Amino acid sequence: MTAETDAVMTVASLMALSARTAPKSKGSDVITVTIAGPDRCALLADAMQAYGKEHGIGFFLRDAENVLASDACVCIGAQGDETLGLNCGGCGYATCSEMAEAVSAPGTPGNTFGGPNCVLRMADLGIAVGSAVKTASIHNVDNRIMYSAGVGAILCGWLKSSTVAFGIPLKASGKNIYFDRSR
Repeated sequence: MTAETDAVMTVASLMALSARTAPKSKGSDVITVTIAGPDRCALLADAMQAYGKEHGIGFFLRDAENVLASDACVCIGAQGDETLGLNCGGCGYATCSEMAEAVSAPGTPGNTFGGPNCVLRMADLGIAVGSAVKTASIHNVDNRIMYSAGVGAILCGWLKSSTVAFGIPLKASGKNIYFDRSR
């Protein structure tokens, strides 16, 4: 490993810490975090490519190339099917009990994520992801939030019980590979 890759792995650990300590609804934690180092990035990219080919989603293939070229990828998921008992209706159901019943119903084949999901749990996921990328930014590590990498992490079985996830690939180089893309 290079000094830059070592530094990126340190920042990835700090990002995981930021996600873990981010505020959560009612203080209840349903966030799962894992770090794919250079060795596991190839597994993640393979899962993303397979999903993209199977479902005809081209940007999964492009994003998989980015993940493969990354030094690491921080994957963050949330167990969105766990309700808080607040009956806020944000999920589209009148009560948390109704949402829980809908969760146990057969899902729609081909959907990327499981659902329905508690809107507050999804807000928790967004806050955790935002906290993590803030940490990457503070340390000048190039990154990009990828829905496709979150799907790949779930397919790899890395985020047990997570219904929704995002991946944040990381790279230390002279050019940001996530935004200066040819396609």
